[in-house]
Amino acid sequence: MGKPGRPKNQTARREALVDAAGRAITERGLEGLRIKDIAAEAGMSAGSVLYYYPELDDLVLEVHRGAVARFLTARHAVTDDVADPVARLRALIASGLPSAPDDATHGLLYELHGRADRSAGHAELMASLFASEVGLYTTVLEVGAATGAFTLTASVHDLASNLVALEDGYGLHIVSRNAALTRTEAQRLIRGHARAVTGCAEL
Repeated sequence: MGKPGRPKNQTARREALVDAAGRAITERGLEGLRIKDIAAEAGMSAGSVLYYYPELDDLVLEVHRGAVARFLTARHAVTDDVADPVARLRALIASGLPSAPDDATHGLLYELHGRADRSAGHAELMASLFASEVGLYTTVLEVGAATGAFTLTASVHDLASNLVALEDGYGLHIVSRNAALTRTEAQRLIRGHARAVTGCAEL
């Protein structure tokens, strides 16, 4: 009777380790991250961490994968049920920015994206997140154009890509505690750009 329960237990332990590693990275950063930091965060021994993840890089990649999934799920949750394209675009812009300089999800994503130049796995996750976010903007821009709410000044893909890039750029300044670029100011600037490229004064 004990064997059937083991896979579930292993899955739960792996999930707990991924969560603990995410917290450790958020608190300490990737540089100098040690197995014992993760073990302490998870309430396990260092040996237990190594049993489930013999390679620290594999664990960090799982943290990145989970962070991307949670971020996208949260964005969908606040935008998918908004039918009006203008309101949906406003909500989408807001959902892409850190809530504050200490926003844990954004801080973690920016930290993990920093590994993209040294790891194909991290580069793929960063690129897939960007593509998914472009898809979110593409949908709302296409609906807005089809309903006459938007008059687009360029291709949908180009406009969507630029909006995501603005989110990323301003978001980095927010988590870096640039006092001149608060969340409120970043929203104002992105919405101003959105007005210019959609012809929609209501944004």
